[in-house]
Parts: sequence; structure tokens; C-alpha cells
Amino acid sequence: MSGKIAKIYTADIEGISSRIIEVEVDINVGLSSFTLVGLADKAVSEAKERVSSALKNVGVKPPTRENRKVTVNLAPADLKKFGSQYDVSIALGYLIASEQIKNFNSKDKIFVGELALDGSIRPVAGALNICFMARERGFKEVYIPKKNSAEAANISGIEIYPVDSLKQLIDHLEEREKILSLYPEEFVPQKVSHGVDISEIKGQESAKRALSIAAAGGHNIFMSGPPGAGKTMLAQALVSILPDIDFDEALETTQIYSAAGMLFGKPFLASRPFRSPHHSASLVSIVGGGQNPKPGEISLAHRGVLFLDELPEFHRDVLESLRQPLESGNITITRSKGSVVFPAKFMLVAASNPCPCGYYQDEEKECRCSAYEILKYQKKLSGPLLDRIDIHIWVNRLKSDDFQKKSDENYSLKLKETIESAREIQKLRFKKMNLNIHSNSELSSKMTDEIVKLDLKSKNFLNKALDKAYISARGYFKILKVAQTIADMDGKEIVDEPSLSEAFSYRTRV
Repeated sequence: MSGKIAKIYTADIEGISSRIIEVEVDINVGLSSFTLVGLADKAVSEAKERVSSALKNVGVKPPTRENRKVTVNLAPADLKKFGSQYDVSIALGYLIASEQIKNFNSKDKIFVGELALDGSIRPVAGALNICFMARERGFKEVYIPKKNSAEAANISGIEIYPVDSLKQLIDHLEEREKILSLYPEEFVPQKVSHGVDISEIKGQESAKRALSIAAAGGHNIFMSGPPGAGKTMLAQALVSILPDIDFDEALETTQIYSAAGMLFGKPFLASRPFRSPHHSASLVSIVGGGQNPKPGEISLAHRGVLFLDELPEFHRDVLESLRQPLESGNITITRSKGSVVFPAKFMLVAASNPCPCGYYQDEEKECRCSAYEILKYQKKLSGPLLDRIDIHIWVNRLKSDDFQKKSDENYSLKLKETIESAREIQKLRFKKMNLNIHSNSELSSKMTDEIVKLDLKSKNFLNKALDKAYISARGYFKILKVAQTIADMDGKEIVDEPSLSEAFSYRTRV
């Protein structure tokens, strides 16, 4: 048993992307040793103890049983390796190098998984990302932990084998007992609510209208108003009228959650995420990062909703960090070793009181704050951040009559149908123009000029409005995009004056 080298393919996660790692195992004559090389962190370096115990407990000869020098190289050697997903490939490499498994071709196979001391295989982060990458790179088989199988069940075009233990994997490779590969399931969107249906909300017709426009075009929305007016409830109800997530969007979102290690035992995400971090959240928890960068809340809200309640109470650096992802739809985390890009195309839904006591501009209760306190509170939100929010609304206090109104149970269903119809109009329009976007909010300035068609009255209205109110260039295009969404909801091909007038009214900050 001298000079035998085995090569096994595995993979790791960098951001949400996956990359191939070659595990080379060499067994040679020498004093008993087990050495791991290739810039391994502590979790990877400890793999030799897990592998040795797992091999012993499944009934095969472990490295400690013989006086042999075992060297394991993780290539490319100049890239830092994190995590425990290399255990299974190291164990297999040793078994092949020690000729305990023979006639095994590992060329088109990838193995990932963490070994327990008894030989069972534990789940790892990023299993879906690894399967997706393997298919793109032309691999034919991927072996993943059984507890990761739910997230990979919707991937077709590659054989994915869920493995429960090292012994089961050895029996499969030696053709004693075959493991059945996953059968691709049909993708079916799920209807998930966060405890509130929009039909349950009393009154607030203007706020509901604004929310429906935001949902139809994927626009950001900022709600201001006195305490108890229903801002939080409106934000939670937004999920009940959002269009169902499609397969491509679900795949993007699930890859993020898989890379973050938030899918263990959970299925492929088939609903739009709703993230609502507390205002005490740190910068890294919101935008992502860390020594081995992980997705933050803005990425976990990808293709869904990021709800920031009590917006001025968030740390200033957290709020200002939202400016770039709101504009570009992604966040770049830069560290000394390189950069990682996470997708972050989310709907920002923000809520705030108008002042510290909450009753500034309230019709019934008097505000107790001084002018300085009000100004200081409102200045916590910078102009550049607010300029990136498409729709600004004031949520009034409910009147006594509003509480007596009966809810229409079909209201949310009808509203969702209108929103989905508007989204279908947008998708067809984008498809004709070969644009890889999903909603009006994603249009660039150039695309907006090409798509939005104004009639003569709306052009005259826009010119007069722009002359009287200071609107930035960004604000101008946001008005056009919101107006196009309103026209889509009304089934109009041309943006008329009422659509433009309503869009302009949402641009006036409250």
C-alpha cells in the first residue's frame, strides 16, 4: 500500500456561488499520521478525527489501524477552505487510496456531507447551490446528505442521491444496495400569510390602494402616521396580495437560504419571503458579511419584502447601507481576500411615526414635541435614502365608522387577481423586449423612456408639475414607473393624466 493516490470531487460555497474542490488522498509508508493541507480552517482540520471515528464505526479499516502516512490535499491550495462538507469526500478518498473500494470511477461525481462519529451523514449549507453548479459544470451525479434532499428535490437534469450514512454510501458504490436518486417534483407556489389578510383591515382605502400599486410593480413604499393607525398590519397584509413566486425567482431565493444554512430539512422555498428585522439589528446582520461572508436580511428578502418598522430607530450606518442595494439590486461585500456579491432585489416597506411622540400632524391628538425634536427625528432619514423610495403615503387614524364596516372576504382575492394581471402584462412586455426583469421597478432610465408612453395631456401635466416641485432625476423616472404600473392595473396601454397624477401624488413626502 504505497504511492496510491485517489482523487474525489467535492464543492464549497463562496457567498452563494459554489466551486469545485478536488480532494487528493495519498497513502505512503511512514510513521502513522493524518495530515490535511490546502488552507483548511479549524472545522476542516478537525475532519481527520471525524473521518477516522466514522470509518471505524461503519466497520472498515481506519487510518489509525495501520502504520501509514496519510496526506489529504484540498485543491486549489491557495483558496481558504471553510466548513465541514469535505468529510465524506475525504473518507471516500481514503477508502479508494487504501484499496478498500475498488473499480470506482469518481470523475463525474460530487460528494458533500459532514460525518458524525457513528458514520451517519449530517446536512451542510449550500447543498442546492452545489447541485445547481454541478449540473452547469457537466457532472452526472451528486451525493448529498439525506436531510438536504428536500431543498434539491426540484432540480432536474442531474442525478441527485440522498445519503443517510457512510455505510449506505459504500454499499451503493460497491453495488450491494443501490440508493434511489431524487425524482424531480413539479414546482407549485405556496400561499403563505403572516397572520393578516388585507381584507381584515378596516378602512384605510387609500393606503390599501398604494400597497396594491407597490405589489403590482414591485415598488418600495414608505408609510408615515400616528401610532396605532395600522402601518405594521398593512405591511404584514402585503404578503396576501403579492403575486405568486415563479420557479426562477424561487430558485434564486432558495439558493440564498441554502447558502446561509437556513434550509436544513426544509423544502424548496415556494413563497415570497417576508423579513422584518428589529431596529437594533447590526450592519452585518442586515447587509451580510462576516469572516466567511453570509447573506444578510436584504438578501434573505430577495424577491420578497423587507419590512423595517420604526425606520428612524435603525442605526444610521444600517440605513445608509441600503442605498446601493436599493439602486442596483445586489450587495457587494468586500474583504481583504476578495469580494462576494449577494442578490438583493427586495421590496422595501418602511413605517415610521412623524415625530418622537408620534402625534405630529394628527387631527385629534396634540403633538408634545418641540420643533427641534421633530426636525432632529425626521433628519435621521437622509434625503438620498428617501429619494430611492417610490411611494410615500400618510396613514390616517381610523374613524369610529371604519370599525363598523364589514369585511369583504373576496376583497384580497379580487385585488390579487388585478395585481397578477398587471404583472403578466409587464412580463409579456419585458419578454418582447428581451429584458431579464420581473417588474416595472427594475426598469432602468433608458428602458423607462422606451416603455412608458404618455399622451398629450399627461405630458403637459408632467411638465407643469415638474416646474412647480423640485424632483430629482431619479424621482422623475420613479414617477413614470409608478404611473406605468397604475396604467397596467387599469389595463391601459398609454399612461394618461389620472395615472400620472396619482403617481405624482405618491412622490410628495409626508
